[in-house]
Amino acid sequence: MKDYSEKRDFHRMRMNSEIELTDSNGVSLAGVCRDLSGTGMQLFVEREFAEGDELHTLLPATSDQFPPFETVCRVLRCEPDAEGFLLGVEITQVKR
Repeated sequence: MKDYSEKRDFHRMRMNSEIELTDSNGVSLAGVCRDLSGTGMQLFVEREFAEGDELHTLLPATSDQFPPFETVCRVLRCEPDAEGFLLGVEITQVKR
C-alpha cells in the first residue's frame, strides 16, 4: 500500500531551474521552477498572482537531450514564501 503522499498519478520531479513566465498582459518575469509533474509545477516568483490567472512558461533548453519546455498554465494557489511567492500551477497546454 502506498502512503497518502505517494498516491499522485504523476510523481513530482524536484528541480531548481530558472523559468521564464509571461502573464496575460504580456509582462515577462523570471522565476524558479521548484518541481515539475505530468500535470503541474511549483514556481517561486517575486510577485503575487491570483487564483485562475493564466501564465505562459518557458523552461529553456539545458542541452540537446532536454529541449525547451513551453506551457500554458493556470494558477491554482499563490502563497507568500520568504521574499516572494510560491505558485501551484496546473499545466493546461504543452506547446513544445
